[in-house]
Amino acid sequence: MRILHVSDCYLPRLGGIEVQVADLIRMQRQAGHRVEVATATPGEPLPGVHRIVARLPFDLPVHPLGTGYLLRLMRVRRPDVVHVHAGAVSPFAWMGVRAATRAGLPVVVTVHSMWDPVTRAVYRGLRLLSGWHRWGLVGTAVSEAAALPIRAVAGPGVPVHVVSNGLDVSGWRSAGPGVRELPGREVPEGEAPEVGGAPEPGRTPSPVHVVAVGRLAPRKQPLRLLRLLREARARVPAGTPMRATVVGDGPARSRMERYLNAHGMTGWVSLPGRYSRERIRELLASTDVFVAPAPRESFGLAALEARAAGVPVVARAQSGVADFVRPGKEGLLGRSFDELVTSVARLVRDRELRESIAAHNRETEPVRSSWPAVLEGFERCYDQARSRRD
Repeated sequence: MRILHVSDCYLPRLGGIEVQVADLIRMQRQAGHRVEVATATPGEPLPGVHRIVARLPFDLPVHPLGTGYLLRLMRVRRPDVVHVHAGAVSPFAWMGVRAATRAGLPVVVTVHSMWDPVTRAVYRGLRLLSGWHRWGLVGTAVSEAAALPIRAVAGPGVPVHVVSNGLDVSGWRSAGPGVRELPGREVPEGEAPEVGGAPEPGRTPSPVHVVAVGRLAPRKQPLRLLRLLREARARVPAGTPMRATVVGDGPARSRMERYLNAHGMTGWVSLPGRYSRERIRELLASTDVFVAPAPRESFGLAALEARAAGVPVVARAQSGVADFVRPGKEGLLGRSFDELVTSVARLVRDRELRESIAAHNRETEPVRSSWPAVLEGFERCYDQARSRRD
């Protein structure tokens, strides 16, 4: 099959959408498809990458004449399907939708973000102005939570399926059944692990390690994450040591550093900056609890990586993380800030619960997010989009 992906943002920019689209293209090529991508992101030439770039301030990923350029590209390349990737606001992606419909090509639109009330109002207005709900589109969202507001706006004329983000599940697995990975050593089955376990006589217990990974941007509410950690620490007995690592970088970092200093948290909370995926794998090997507290998380790829690595996950029940984390099975969910605090404190205190959830996560794979399942899901959407064009 000839597939053309259209995305505002693509490599060399690094973010959730960019990495996921690049991985999807790589896996589809390995499956034998002929795959190309059109993007408004500047960068070096790459095979199969068409960069439609305008000189705009801050390298904004949009082109004022993007629809025309994309229409000409589609008429030359004649893909079997156009797969558009959109966030909350993605003008270049929607230019791709318009160009594909004008070219008479099947279109699948994947929305990678959660539509908030303002975004829903914008798309309702665009529906009245342009009638996009009558263009024969097939929509996908990355989680049930993300799909609900899209379905409410699109109406019955636009099918909206849930196709998970993809993950090489085996690449995030721990050392194997009965083995807990720790820095520098393995703990065989039957031997008490160091992290969060009871210390040997005369030894100080190792701290329970709580980890969060994500961009330190205001919309992710990183200061609320630090407050969550502080309040959870207050609910844990003083004799239970605890430490936290918040991986990532972004505009909120300086405010977070000031918060840690103001509340005396620098001794047990660290902000090491951005990590590569390899370093995150290494970090998860010594992680006891993973926290993904953002209330409007459309999916939560970092949380999925932690769950695949065998780490109990704490997240919002209203977020996309709930698609692969069930309360008491893969982690704990909370509907409010206080419930998240309670869940983190409970897992820090309760070693038996932590270990039972970790064992379950190591022994069971999140199959819906494995690449074979994701590729199959998109191929069904492609078939439906082609049938709607016939």
